[in-house]
Amino acid sequence: MSSRALITALGCTVLFSVGCTVGPKYVRPAPAQTPVAFKELQGSDEWKTATPGDELLKGKWWEIFGDPALNQLEEQINVNNQNVKVAEAQFRQARALVNLQRSAYYPTIGSSPAITQTDRAIGTGSTFSLPISASWEPDLWGRVRLAVENASDNAQVSAADLENIRLSAQSALATDYFLLAASYMQEDILTDTIAAYQKNLELTTNRFNGGVASKTDVSLAQTQLAGARAQFTELHVARAQLQHAIAVLTGVPPSALEILPQKINGPPPPIPLALPSQLLERRPDIAASERLVAAANANVGIAETAYYPTLTLSASTGFISTALQDLLKYASRTWSAGPGLSQTLFDFGRRGATLQSVEANYDATVASYRQTVLSAFQEVEDDLSALRYLAEEAAQQQEAVTAANQSLALEIERYKAGTDSYLNVITTQTIALNDQQQAVTLLQRRMVAAVDLVKAVGGGWDASALPSKDALRSVALADKANTINVAQPVAK
Repeated sequence: MSSRALITALGCTVLFSVGCTVGPKYVRPAPAQTPVAFKELQGSDEWKTATPGDELLKGKWWEIFGDPALNQLEEQINVNNQNVKVAEAQFRQARALVNLQRSAYYPTIGSSPAITQTDRAIGTGSTFSLPISASWEPDLWGRVRLAVENASDNAQVSAADLENIRLSAQSALATDYFLLAASYMQEDILTDTIAAYQKNLELTTNRFNGGVASKTDVSLAQTQLAGARAQFTELHVARAQLQHAIAVLTGVPPSALEILPQKINGPPPPIPLALPSQLLERRPDIAASERLVAAANANVGIAETAYYPTLTLSASTGFISTALQDLLKYASRTWSAGPGLSQTLFDFGRRGATLQSVEANYDATVASYRQTVLSAFQEVEDDLSALRYLAEEAAQQQEAVTAANQSLALEIERYKAGTDSYLNVITTQTIALNDQQQAVTLLQRRMVAAVDLVKAVGGGWDASALPSKDALRSVALADKANTINVAQPVAK
């Protein structure tokens, strides 16, 4: 067969093979089971599933708490949080890999000029060459397409991971902020308590000096006052650590941030909820897990292409001459071209083992995706139940606080009248203090549960915000890596 006929035959093979790709078509796996509604919403009037016309959480979700100081701190997450910066850089790296894989669609062109000195019996001589070579591997079986698909899926995983890390940092800051505000409220309670204990100590000391009270009563009053002061000091340990944690989350040294005393402004606000089926599109961790399944599916196809031959088309042209002045003359031209076909005949099970490995990995990623979905449903249900029962407990605790304060007032009057011992006063004071502190703790837990619920429903994020594959494959997008904000939706 002539060289022209061979090239023609290979060209026809290439044209015939276009679109003959291998590998399984990706189908998004269905969750193990998706409930119609959240169980913990049944019988609750405080949280209801949003209807299509209702507004779900969007963007700056922390603003629903109506706290300007919290809003100001949260704004620093995107700007200064170093973990977010790491994730953003990893996304840009993953996006660059998409274009790296895309480059395999195109030929490789190069040149290797050379000067060769030859020493022979008849004398020495030099050879000058200026070749230009090109090689191209047609994507007959979709190996390159699948590699680009895999890289695009992994880039979307990285984008979703970035949003998940961003949401985690935002929710961690809100949690620490409410814990800090609760510590200031606990401090106010202890400040009032210490002042009351100080008056009781003065009263008991005067009664002792007057021969009415015993030395034991004075010792009990001193012990009670010292214990309250110790609790007050202990609050500063937790408060300092919380301020340090918030500083690091906002990307500044702990010494550079001082948060003024704050209080929790009432109970947590109602949080609009999507249907369980919509939750699959609103959590970045679920989106990342699903994109991992897609990437694993592409890997199966890549492993299958190993069973098919590889065709390489190469050509070279240029100039070669023994005299430098003649190098670029027409007579010095040279060229060569030809196809190359390679096929593995025997590898003693290597390709089969590789295929089995990636198929097993695909099954594992599907199971992991379904587990992530189940865990998401659990988190929402847990937070809903926590908010529901904590609200009931808070109302009951407030009744206990009121009753304890009334009992304390009566007990002090009885002690002043000499009809009761100081031990009963101390017991009642301890109960009243514990009830007040527990009321603040319950409010703190309700706020933290509300933040957890916001995180559990995705914090206002939506899968449509993921950069599309077309955008990821765009060279222009790659060139503008530092200017793209993946937190903003990218049109598909």
